[in-house]
Amino acid sequence: MTELAPVGPGFRLADVDPSSTPGFAGAKKDAAAALEQNGEQLADLQERLYAESKFGGTGSVLLVLQAMDTAGKGGIVRHVVGRVDPQGIRLHAFKAPTAEERAQHFLERVRKQLPTPGVIGVFDRSHYEDVLIARVRKLAAPDVLERRYSEILEFERQIVASGTTLVKVMLHISAEEQKRRLQERLDRPDKHWKYNPGDVDERLLWPAYMDAYQVALSRTSTEDAPWHVVPADRKWYARWAVQSLLLDAVRRIDPQWPAADFDVQAEKARLAAS
Repeated sequence: MTELAPVGPGFRLADVDPSSTPGFAGAKKDAAAALEQNGEQLADLQERLYAESKFGGTGSVLLVLQAMDTAGKGGIVRHVVGRVDPQGIRLHAFKAPTAEERAQHFLERVRKQLPTPGVIGVFDRSHYEDVLIARVRKLAAPDVLERRYSEILEFERQIVASGTTLVKVMLHISAEEQKRRLQERLDRPDKHWKYNPGDVDERLLWPAYMDAYQVALSRTSTEDAPWHVVPADRKWYARWAVQSLLLDAVRRIDPQWPAADFDVQAEKARLAAS
């Protein structure tokens, strides 16, 4: 378990050092070892969660990843979520809404991607885009944004009530580290495909995005669905921290292997005689 306190009263995003490593005193190599060891535990618990759901279990997990570009969401998916059986994972990357989706309520497309019992769902970006980029780019009127915060709170209350454990993570990268990572994408031909000229346009709005995150985090972090801000300048730390939060979430569900609904000894005898 990390020592990352959930976002609560008085939280200020500006006070979080993106290069810090709260809860982890070791070095990069130590984090890699911990990632491997904890990955085995997470894989085992995820399999139990999936198996339990086949016999009536209702538990599931939803990992929500929000961040500025280059903060490492893809690395989290590969190095943390990628360590468990893919049949128990549902990953969805939310892009700009289609014309059809824009004609619907903003949460409608999100409902369609929620994890079913036994599954760990992962949102690469999420419904929070509708109060982040919409606020920064003025894509919605102030009264609409206000209504959306309340609708998100009720939506997440319903998700939790249905048996889903929410793990909401903001990967907090500094503007300086983002610039370095974007420069690397330009310098390396094998990373050109990752570069989007629009990322620089978004960088120019950095203060507005930080303000939007501050409001969203403060307004929608609750006891049952808290936000955790993970410093992300050090990729190895961010991966360890998110894995720890995810592992803790599945441990709290405490999934159990289903008991056999047949006579095990009799089946052993039948098998031996076959």
